Amino acid sequence: MADLRIGNPLQGLTVTQAPGTGQTAAAGGFGDMLRTALQDSVDAAKKSEQMSAQAVAGKADVTDVVTAVNNAEMALDTVVAVRDRVISAYQEIMRMPI
Repeated sequence: MADLRIGNPLQGLTVTQAPGTGQTAAAGGFGDMLRTALQDSVDAAKKSEQMSAQAVAGKADVTDVVTAVNNAEMALDTVVAVRDRVISAYQEIMRMPI
């Protein structure tokens, strides 16, 4: 069976000391973490398409195909949930009085 796990979006982050503050900050930041998570989602979708094409050609196990499609679906659901939270946070900030 193929290894079809979705990557951890926090995996690439390292903790560093913020200059002059004595506080720690994640190197790479939120934008990089988001970019990595989106790329993992795209990669999962591509893997799902490849596995489906192999199944049609009779070269892949049905279990691998189902696992790949499930991983792609979970990744897409996660991206949609994050998008909804970001939009909600933006709308909340816009409602704040100045």
